[in-house]
Parts: sequence; C-alpha cells; structure tokens
Amino acid sequence: MNLPGGWRIRKPSEDAETVYISEKFGVRSLHIGSDTVQSAMRIASPNDLELSYTRSMMGFLLFNEKPQSVLMIGLGGGSVAKFIYHRMPWTTVRVIELRERVLTVARRYFGVPPDDARFEVIIGDGVEFASRPAMCADLVVVDGYDGESHVQALATVAFYRDCHERLNKGGMLVVNLWGGDREFNETLKRIETAFPAGTLCLPAEKPGNVIVFGFRGPAGQIAWETLAQRAMALEARYELGFMRFVEGLRRMNRHDEKYLQI
Repeated sequence: MNLPGGWRIRKPSEDAETVYISEKFGVRSLHIGSDTVQSAMRIASPNDLELSYTRSMMGFLLFNEKPQSVLMIGLGGGSVAKFIYHRMPWTTVRVIELRERVLTVARRYFGVPPDDARFEVIIGDGVEFASRPAMCADLVVVDGYDGESHVQALATVAFYRDCHERLNKGGMLVVNLWGGDREFNETLKRIETAFPAGTLCLPAEKPGNVIVFGFRGPAGQIAWETLAQRAMALEARYELGFMRFVEGLRRMNRHDEKYLQI
C-alpha cells in the first residue's frame, strides 16, 4: 500500500504509546511512542536493510556464517527478521514482540511474512521468554526500544544472563544500543558481565547506534587477514558493507597489528 509522500497513519493506542507510520521519498518508517524512526523500509526493495544500524547488526556473520536458529526480542518493522528469512533459507526465525499492534502494522505495511515452518512471531514478554530453557537458538538478537530509550527490562544483567543461557554452543548475542544513551557504558558493562567469554562493539555507519556482540564460548583472537577474507566473501553474497564492519571493529575493540582480541 503506497501512501502520499509525508502522509502519516496513526493507529489507535491501547495506552499512551502510539504506533504509527510515515512515508517520504519512497521510504516507509515506523514510529513507536515518538517521532524517532524505529524501523524503515524502501518500498521498491522491501526485503533490503534500509537503516545502517540494521546492516551493522548483520556483522555477526563475520563470526557465525550459518546460524541454524535465531531468537529475536523485538520486532519493530521486521527489517532484520525479513532479511534473514529471505536471504538465509537454512535459518529458522522466532520473534518475541510485546505489542500485538506492532505486529499488525509490521505485517500490513512492512511486508513481515505470515508464520510458517521457518518463521514465527509470538506476542509476549521478551524477558519472560528469554528465561525459558526451551527457547534455545544459535543467535539471540535484542532490539528493544520504546519512544526514546532502550527498554530497561531488556538491559539488566539478569536478562543478558538469560540470553547467554539460551544460546547453543558457539552461539552469539546481538544487541542494538544507542551510543548517546547516558546508560550506554553501564549497559555495556552488564553485557560484559553476562558474557565473560568476550564481547565486541561495532559502530553503525551512521553515527549513533553501536551493535554489541556477546560470545557464548571462548573466541580468543582472530587474524585481521581472516576477517578480511570473510568480509569479501560475505559482501559478494549479501551486498552489505562487511569490509566497513571490519574497520569499525578495529576502531572500537582491543587489537594489535595482526589480531582482533575478543
């Protein structure tokens, strides 16, 4: 469904947090509780990743190229979920979304697919689901924001420890954080506490968002040459800026001339 440029559709709110969409220059955006863009989709390429932070979240592929299962906390417009579903056919995707009206908007206006054997959206509390032993996955992705800030319940040591326990051997946590958040350093410390085997930070191409990776098991050190080879192969396959991701990892993490330290 195309909307005239700049036209905004508001959905009736069950509480004070309004979910609505806007459209401008061929890009449709999702807003939850404020004018901040939570998710965006280019209408001509609905399954591509429009926002730089969503592209950076795919940086996990440098370390885990073929996860078989993904558990996502927070749907939004479903950009990352759709990308994985359409571009990684070997992967199953399960999403936990708190607000049913977000799912309604995501399916009607952002092309989030219906449930099938590889894709499922569950309406529920991500914190509670992360504590369930049956919710194991190779990758846990957390992208939980309300109007202006990271959802506090999704930023506790207890929650991140539950995420750690949900990961299969060799699994990874992927968290989208806002670098300008006054709680950023404290939240990063909580992730590091819950993931003693190692963490990495990757800045998004557009300044602001920082993607944090947490490793279930020891990762040690990885040669820059190895990462560059992986990046070139992944860039050819997915047409994302993996070489830029490697440079971003160099800027924000411990390393020496030959190795990235995890």
